[in-house]
Amino acid sequence: MTGRFWRVPATTQANGGPPILDLSTGTPDTNLLPTIATMVRGLHADVAITSYIDRPVLEELEVLLRARTPFEAEAVTVLDGSLDALDRLISALVRFGDTVIVEDPTFPPILDMLERIGAQVVGVPIDAEGIVPDRLAEALDASPNTPPVLAILQPTAHNPTGRSMSAERIDVVASLFADLAPDTWIIEDHHAGDLVAGPVPSIGVRRPDRVVHVHSFSKSHGPDLRIAAVCGAAEPISAVVDRRRLGPSWTSRLIQHVLVTLLRDPATDALVREASTVYDDRRRAVCEQLADVGIEVTSSAGLNLWVPVANEQRAVLALALAGIGVAPGAPFAVDSSRPPNHLRVSLGNARTDLGRLVDAIAEAATA
Repeated sequence: MTGRFWRVPATTQANGGPPILDLSTGTPDTNLLPTIATMVRGLHADVAITSYIDRPVLEELEVLLRARTPFEAEAVTVLDGSLDALDRLISALVRFGDTVIVEDPTFPPILDMLERIGAQVVGVPIDAEGIVPDRLAEALDASPNTPPVLAILQPTAHNPTGRSMSAERIDVVASLFADLAPDTWIIEDHHAGDLVAGPVPSIGVRRPDRVVHVHSFSKSHGPDLRIAAVCGAAEPISAVVDRRRLGPSWTSRLIQHVLVTLLRDPATDALVREASTVYDDRRRAVCEQLADVGIEVTSSAGLNLWVPVANEQRAVLALALAGIGVAPGAPFAVDSSRPPNHLRVSLGNARTDLGRLVDAIAEAATA
């Protein structure tokens, strides 16, 4: 299996035209990330990088991560990015033939991981407030004797839509799991991390013993840090930690020290807040301008927009010819044979000329 994820390479040129503006990935704006100098200047000369037997998570980092988790976590570890965390948690919790619930659409690598392990994937649609309760209830109640072992949800900055669950929706969803599938594990993929300002919506507030919250620092502090916090229910986290002892055992403590430095640095904190504001402004501006031309897009956080089009293959081609790369919607759908006729547009690299981008999207939407 080659996997679903598809993008226009950033170096591609469209029919000899301008270089592609690559909006097909979720890559953050490099101008809004901390520099290498910021990362290393706060490191102490006595940082130990020689031990095999120290704690896998730095004590000072664990304190910081617990403070960022939206509920009181039973256990905490760090892994090499959110996809590493999802892969290891899926491997620990899911067996061949098990049922797993995901949002539809969702991030393509999640579907690839579940397909590789042989899971039965049930997609539940989302609306402006997150996963749709009635449809979730149907999925949970479909097989009462064999409930889903796992649900993978994105309560905020959902990828690809950019939507976030409301507080009311969180309560409804938590109640549905408690009533219809009390033993189902829930992974919350908080891939946007610190780019989301304010309280993070979390089912873990209501179900702390069944939720694992994955908080990535890639979008906010740098993709090459390759680090994500995994906080929440002890049983699945312990299973991941135990299995990892047969492999890398821990995420580099040197990188953990770098993250501690960044999280304690006032200048970095200000930069992350600025990045959150810049992305919010870009997203809001594009949504408002699209609405002016009759294209309604709902997105509340993160980098992504989920844009409806008449035909996504033609729309992708039309934008490529205009020098803009975007991702087609089909790989994000649980049933990829039925294209949702949407585009995912990631605004990390959309620094200027948003009007030109909107004009190109509007023209491509009717292609």
